[in-house]
Amino acid sequence: MARGHQPQREAAGELTGNRPWLRRATFVVVAGTARPRHTITETDEVTSALKDAARRWPNDRERPAKLLLDLVQEGHRAITAQAESDVAERREAIERTSGALTGTYAAGYLDELRHDWPE
Repeated sequence: MARGHQPQREAAGELTGNRPWLRRATFVVVAGTARPRHTITETDEVTSALKDAARRWPNDRERPAKLLLDLVQEGHRAITAQAESDVAERREAIERTSGALTGTYAAGYLDELRHDWPE
């Protein structure tokens, strides 16, 4: 049995499907956290990312879980920076175009337009 795993048998008599000799068993990982854990399959893309991460963080080369955390942190920094940049661009566009239509419409134009609307 893997270290950190403890089998928990379901109630006596609960059997699996049409195989009465096979009782259900679940395994619970005993860990030092109450936080959610996530499982990731090492697809080709993940393998490639881990190789790139090992080049960037050579001290963590033998610790794939740490490399994944490094990648998550770096990705979070990147999207946070992009979001801040997007906001700055929008604010700059607002400042740049602010007042561009000043004088296009005569004073009282909206009141006159709204006067024709049904209530």
